[in-house]
Amino acid sequence: MHTETIAIVKATVPAIEASGEAITQHFYGLLFSENPELQHVFNMASQANGRQQSTLAAAILGYAANIDNLGALGGAVEKIAMKHFSLDITPPQYEIVGRNLLKAIRAVLGEEVATDAVLQAWAEAYQQLADILIGREQQLYAQAEVEGWSGFKAFRVNRIVDESDEIRSLYLSPVDGKPLPEYRPGQFISVKVVNPDWEHEEIRQYSLSDRHTAAGYRISVKREPSPAAGIPEGRVSHYLHAQVRVGSRLAIHMPGGDLVMQQNNRPVVLISGGVGITPVLSMLNEMLFSQDSRKIVWLHGTRNRHSHAFAGHIRCLKRDYPELTASTFYDDLSGGARQGIDYDHQGYITADWLEHYCPEDAEYYFCGPLPFMKAIYQHLKARDIADERLHYEVFGPGESLA
Repeated sequence: MHTETIAIVKATVPAIEASGEAITQHFYGLLFSENPELQHVFNMASQANGRQQSTLAAAILGYAANIDNLGALGGAVEKIAMKHFSLDITPPQYEIVGRNLLKAIRAVLGEEVATDAVLQAWAEAYQQLADILIGREQQLYAQAEVEGWSGFKAFRVNRIVDESDEIRSLYLSPVDGKPLPEYRPGQFISVKVVNPDWEHEEIRQYSLSDRHTAAGYRISVKREPSPAAGIPEGRVSHYLHAQVRVGSRLAIHMPGGDLVMQQNNRPVVLISGGVGITPVLSMLNEMLFSQDSRKIVWLHGTRNRHSHAFAGHIRCLKRDYPELTASTFYDDLSGGARQGIDYDHQGYITADWLEHYCPEDAEYYFCGPLPFMKAIYQHLKARDIADERLHYEVFGPGESLA
């Protein structure tokens, strides 16, 4: 990229920081007005609550601030590429997004700030990032083709298990009966749902909640609060709970995602909250099944025994694998919970509990509601744990935990 372009983009950082969310709100308005067919690749619930707009604003700002040092963005590019792969994003869609982003920058910042030179610099910067992402995504698509999987594939629901009052597991197998590619524990699949009562199809990502087996895949879905009229939040989870039956068919995309176990000899600490148990449980099951020799600590937090998913499975693991250190934390003790059986501690997973349970040189993997993850991240950073030893998955738009 030209030195002058880098200088111009970095010079716009204060303006982007001051007006980032206004730019992204205007951008999405333009995008959906001109290209309503693209709504299905965006989580419209995250649009409604503003998370997608704020996340995109932070991403634009981070890219602009580090445009001369893209290595500082770490795995952010890989996370975006994996998400795009799971949605079947195509190169022509980048041109649509770029055109509307430039329009939004000009409209919000005005012609005095967003001059022709500024827009030209941002067009060049955007194209650089688009080329990087397209290149990585094409690698992922080529790998999927080798595995004999292109786009979304028809799966049948073979079994349904209620894991708690609000979490239900769906066991899935391909309709064509072909062998499934193995996935790495911690990865997710995309589920496409088409409902004639909805204005467009919806795509959601769900972590695979067990180690890979030849029989098929398993996802475990939390039923979110009932969607309000016109607000799609919770729409897909309610559909999967209320309308999907054994024998139902779902369109599934090949597994992806970068929350995977690192190949080293460090002790492993798994931390989950609520439905964040799903990718963590996949990792735990694989490690125990493969007789991984590393020390394993697992800390799980949930509201109470009614929301506690996989409680029976965890009791069996603690019984069968005495080398596993596993502790469950309940926020409250309603419903007659039994200490030492249903739960180990009352309250939250605090810095003191992390200090108590976690080896100093451990690798950390954590997932859960965003406030939970931010608290865990801050606790771990307070212990001077390096970022390269912290691995996590944010459900919904990717956000920084810092």
